[in-house]
Amino acid sequence: MNPVKNPDLALDTPTIPDHGSGKKRLNTETNLDDLRKMRILIVDDLDDNLDLTESMLKKSGFSNILTANSGEIALNNLREYSDSEGDEIDIVLLDVMMPRMDGYEVCHRIRGQEKLADIPVIMITANAMWRDDIARSSIDAGATDIIFKPIRRAVLIPRVISALSLKKERDLRKFREVELETELAERKVVEARLHYMVSHDDLTGLANRRSLEYALETTIHQAHDQKINSALLYLDLDQFKIINDLEGHEVGDRLLINVANKLQHQIKHGNILARVSADEFAILVHNISETDALKMAESLRRFMDDFRFKTNNRAYHIGASIGVAPILPGDSINASEILARANQACFVAKTHGRNMVHIFNHEDAEVIILRSAVYWVPRIRDALANNKFRLLFQPVINLSTGDIERYEALIRMIGNEGELIAPDNFIPIAERMGLIHDIDLWVVAHAIDVLHNLPAEQSHLSLNINLSGHAFQDPALLPLVRDKLHSTGIAANRITFEITETAAVANIEQTREMVCQLRDLGCSFALDDFGAGFSSFTYLKHFPVDYLKIDGGFITNLVNDPIDQTLVKSIVEIARTLGKQTVAEFVESAEVLNILKDYGINYAQGYHIGKPAQEFHEISLNKLLTMT
Repeated sequence: MNPVKNPDLALDTPTIPDHGSGKKRLNTETNLDDLRKMRILIVDDLDDNLDLTESMLKKSGFSNILTANSGEIALNNLREYSDSEGDEIDIVLLDVMMPRMDGYEVCHRIRGQEKLADIPVIMITANAMWRDDIARSSIDAGATDIIFKPIRRAVLIPRVISALSLKKERDLRKFREVELETELAERKVVEARLHYMVSHDDLTGLANRRSLEYALETTIHQAHDQKINSALLYLDLDQFKIINDLEGHEVGDRLLINVANKLQHQIKHGNILARVSADEFAILVHNISETDALKMAESLRRFMDDFRFKTNNRAYHIGASIGVAPILPGDSINASEILARANQACFVAKTHGRNMVHIFNHEDAEVIILRSAVYWVPRIRDALANNKFRLLFQPVINLSTGDIERYEALIRMIGNEGELIAPDNFIPIAERMGLIHDIDLWVVAHAIDVLHNLPAEQSHLSLNINLSGHAFQDPALLPLVRDKLHSTGIAANRITFEITETAAVANIEQTREMVCQLRDLGCSFALDDFGAGFSSFTYLKHFPVDYLKIDGGFITNLVNDPIDQTLVKSIVEIARTLGKQTVAEFVESAEVLNILKDYGINYAQGYHIGKPAQEFHEISLNKLLTMT
């Protein structure tokens, strides 16, 4: 048996038998030390009794002791300490027989106050023997335990320790209950926040795409079951990117919040306004006809057209393009398809000039292109990754010398069966889906390689290379041309880049700058499809090109159409005045070729001269002029 450090305390240290339960005895020094620090209130009207009880407790190591010689003082002490958090009274030793207010009344009042209700109360009675009536009265008053006088330390201390242990355990349990309740409450707040975030946009507070799709599914079912027409309006801010780039993302966020608040006031209660992407919003409108949906969209368009966003002493006009997708009872469609339709209609509105309203139509050319993208985009990516493009070459004849001096490089895609696919099938998709830049760069690089690999007897030949309008906004174009010319040693004057008039005019300043930089390298330029647009002569005077390729629409019926003849003659005359050479395309007969030669056209190309082929071939002008 281990020796006892303090024999006096050893007598007073209770144990809780474990009865095989595995519970630890409450006799560790650490636990007792904690219990001895707890506050004890002794209540007795006799000072001798107070002193005796306090002496017993102090002898057993309890030092945090209060005394009160009346019930009133005891209650005041209890209230005072209960208001001091973490400093309350932990146990009351209460004499039964006291004047004015006996122990039963004091105990009853303690139990009547919520803050004091859990404090253990040990009633101390003067009777030396057990009496059921006293025990019953004590328990009825709310006492925790009863000790009969005379008080013996061996009885008092274990009862106090036991009561304090239970008090400490009860306090810990209550603390953990409060802690758990707090945790549960915080978790509910977090869950509510997460639920809100799942269904709402964190910047504007509007419904998000997920929430909108859920509402759309409900609306589609209503349309089917209750024969109710609805509509989805898809709104894309026209100038957001400009403002975001110029002013920064913080200002851009303020703009989006501002727009969200403005739009919220424009729609009726019950309709749903959602932010579905960076600068795109959608409005789900219930129980509305197509006509009224278009009127509402037009009203929103005018509202956004009038809206001005002010920041840093500057005011910006925003504007919006709006697509409308009706939700009709007979449609077999889901939420994603409705969103896609509204988005496609909005895309058409932007394509047609922005700040417009457009209702979804299956026959829209832009919609057809987008549908085709699902098929063509993977094929284009595969062709770029695995070199599945080919260049064909169509001869261009010099009508004054009769020689074929140059060829136009034309791209084709290699199909799954080895067939060559015309660019009309994939170039529009590439332009829409942002793949045209890679195709442009592929064509330039491979065309220059073709010139580099020509045999010596063909080293006089030049190439016309078609570029999309997007190429002139691509900063990678100029360094690619410069590097390829340097690495291959090809003279820059053997390269003529072609750009359509429409593409040149679309972004004339940026295009003109790139053209000038490429011409500084020594390359030439041809303005393709010249005459197809109304702005031809306006821009031609200031646009730095070397050749005008007359639009084929003026050539195909040149023999029979006097208006085409007059227009072609005018173009030739203007080109001469401006020091530019002319090229006629779509030449399909000797008769047309003879007319062109008589008009003074410099170059010609077309099926009569030669079809696009993988090899270069030559033919004499005299033979072409006599061929039928």
